[in-house]
Amino acid sequence: MRELAERPEDVPAVFAERFNSGDLAALAEVYESGAVFVPEPGMPLTGAEAQAANAAFAGLGVPVSVRPRHVYTTGDLALLVVDWTIDGTDADGQHVHIEGTATDVARRGEDGRWRYAIDNPFGVSGA
Repeated sequence: MRELAERPEDVPAVFAERFNSGDLAALAEVYESGAVFVPEPGMPLTGAEAQAANAAFAGLGVPVSVRPRHVYTTGDLALLVVDWTIDGTDADGQHVHIEGTATDVARRGEDGRWRYAIDNPFGVSGA
């Protein structure tokens, strides 16, 4: 499995690999302690609630693909705008298609690795 990102532009690819692996512990490592996950517009979550909401997406068993559009970095902070798609057939044989454009914030930790501080997958829509 890919190491945590050494560059902010690599955070989405690390996220996608870990999401697609189904390893929730590995996925959680892509987030810094206290990170915010926004599973739907206007609903920021942290801690166990954020991990559970992220696990629900991963639990679909359908892979995510990511396409970073913009990465803006200043010091140890980066703003990432990322187009993403979850598309395929779930374990029940149902077609799943979810897509969005995320507006995410990543921060470089003391170990030099970049992690999400804010993961807002539907960042350009709604409330």
